[in-house]
Amino acid sequence: MPAGILATLKGGPDPAGPIGGVTSEPALVRRLLIGIALVFLAFFLVLPLATVFVEAFRGGLRTYRAAFQDPDALSAIWLTLTVAAIVVPLNMVFGLAAAWAVAKFDFRGKSLLVTLIDLPFSVSPVVAGLAFVLLFGAQGLAGPWLADAGIRIIFSLPGIVLATVFVTFPFIARELIPLMQDQGTSDEEAALTLGAPGWRIFLRVTVPNVKWALLYGVLLCNARAMGEFGAVAVVSGHIRGLTNTMPLHVEILYNEYNLVGAFAMASLLAGLALVTLAVKSFLEWRYAGSIASASAR
Repeated sequence: MPAGILATLKGGPDPAGPIGGVTSEPALVRRLLIGIALVFLAFFLVLPLATVFVEAFRGGLRTYRAAFQDPDALSAIWLTLTVAAIVVPLNMVFGLAAAWAVAKFDFRGKSLLVTLIDLPFSVSPVVAGLAFVLLFGAQGLAGPWLADAGIRIIFSLPGIVLATVFVTFPFIARELIPLMQDQGTSDEEAALTLGAPGWRIFLRVTVPNVKWALLYGVLLCNARAMGEFGAVAVVSGHIRGLTNTMPLHVEILYNEYNLVGAFAMASLLAGLALVTLAVKSFLEWRYAGSIASASAR
């Protein structure tokens, strides 16, 4: 057995190896790096979030609650939740299908599919929204045909859903693909030799093996769907009470100098994001053993 590994197993660092180089850093260096990380997080994450909640409750609890009694605010909340309820299941189906295809099969164009999955990470959401306007708008490629058929995409719920799906569809697939590739196809092949049909293999073998990665992807996708601004701003038309989601409503209130209402809605969005993070952390703590065993398969 190599000396470095043997020393590590016995509990002692290997001064000559890479493990020893990491663990034998001076205490001052470790504290300095930890301090830099904490200062960075406090300045760029904790402080802005704290400011949002402080400003939201500056006028008191009654004023905060009154901000959500406005019909336009209630409409924005309802629309945001509706869009997320549509987008997340669609992305879950796509993410499972894409990850299954990429990880379990070899086919021509596989690398192109992976590249296309990553496309929304590199394309500006505003550009994505504009592309949907050029396709489905009144003067777009399919606009006249849609108008004749009585179908409205842009400045309505379908356009917001399409834009949000485009922005969020990589999240679930990107959580599943690495795990499925690491697990390989041995479990599916064993089930196939026992005579199980394809759909049963998928539902009884593949999905249970990736359920935690799938759940993480769903949580991230849901948070991103509720917070999307750029693409939705282009396709929604900013129609108050009809096509404004919560992020768009925050912008309108802020531009109207209604700071209490803007920060109240922003605090709700931030709270939803924090709840998502808390759920993810709780699941990691509560089911740590199951998650580790699933990842080791």
